[in-house]
Amino acid sequence: MLHLLYILAFTVLAFVAVGNLVRNLLSFSADTRGMRSPNPSTPPRPQPTPHPELLDESGRAIEEPLLVMKSIGIEDAREQLDALYKSSPGVSTSDDDDTPPPSTLV
Repeated sequence: MLHLLYILAFTVLAFVAVGNLVRNLLSFSADTRGMRSPNPSTPPRPQPTPHPELLDESGRAIEEPLLVMKSIGIEDAREQLDALYKSSPGVSTSDDDDTPPPSTLV
């Protein structure tokens, strides 16, 4: 009998959660489309200001892409990573031994 009570309680909670999800999606959709009538008691929302890095010298928004990716080959990427690794502090410069240093477990 207790199992049926648990099943009933969680079924009711699931229906409440799904109903709340649907209501939130509908209200969010109406907000983004501007379909709601403006309430005279609430002040209008201020316009969002763009981040300063998205503006040029005269204060206008930049219309060009901000991320440019260059495609390189696997060997070129490996060489660049090896060069970064070898130039980092604390790395020995012996090229003949590519094995990591032995662990110092006691």
